[in-house]
Amino acid sequence: MCRLLGYATAGFNLSLNAILGTEGVDAYREMSEIHNDGWGCAMLYEPIERPGTLDGGAPSPETGTKLYKTTVAARLDPVFPELASEPARGGLWHLRLASSNLPLILENQQPFFANGLSFIHNGDISDSHGRNIVTNRQYPVNHSVFLSTGGRSDSAIFFAVILEYIGFGYDLDEAVAQAVRELRQAYPRSSYNCMIQSQDQFIALNAAGRERTSSRIVEIYDQYGQGEKAQDYRVMRYRALTDEEGAPAGIVVASSGFDQTEADGWEELENDQMIVASNRTGEWSMRSID
Repeated sequence: MCRLLGYATAGFNLSLNAILGTEGVDAYREMSEIHNDGWGCAMLYEPIERPGTLDGGAPSPETGTKLYKTTVAARLDPVFPELASEPARGGLWHLRLASSNLPLILENQQPFFANGLSFIHNGDISDSHGRNIVTNRQYPVNHSVFLSTGGRSDSAIFFAVILEYIGFGYDLDEAVAQAVRELRQAYPRSSYNCMIQSQDQFIALNAAGRERTSSRIVEIYDQYGQGEKAQDYRVMRYRALTDEEGAPAGIVVASSGFDQTEADGWEELENDQMIVASNRTGEWSMRSID
């Protein structure tokens, strides 16, 4: 049960501060007062070494991924503003509120990273009795693929199912769609809002299982005197990016929780809709997972 943010540019580097503005970044970071079970980010960068350079280890990559995760709340972590000012061609940012009392351990912090993919999820994959999928030993997920995620949570299982479909030969966007269809057969009311990033693509999906915010989320927000902010908890919004000359330059997508007004160009991503973007050209499109 987390707050997600991700972006893809037209092949050039922009920092989170440049994407949202410093006030927007401060507002996003401040949500970790509630979403205080750690945070993380995964940013694409161009390595200093020429791609393919042999320096005694593996050849230098064409695109690198900088991954940072911690159990410290973002608002208390001095590393957050440093990374928010660092330019990247694309990035995923995640503020965690642990679901179903899953443990506060580094293994469960997101983004998860496996097979060159970064993944973040907002949801609690549980049945109608509140039993989380991690307690379902009969759920047919490939154990070795699950271990490759490095996580132990419901979100790690979700990521593992996506990785399985990629292994079956599906394109990244369709692998995400297939994973949601499969998981919904057993957990139809769970939320599968997520973002995934490769060195070529950025995908953001709104796939909430119910329109109304769960009572637990409302109770948690009420404890902080912010109950009104829980009403659109499962909403995701997007805004097209433009360069200095006003030309299309990519897209940013975020969970609710900080100001995302129509006047500033934000639009709501409808349920079961997915944004598929290139982090090389900035071009993006929308598709349904139905």
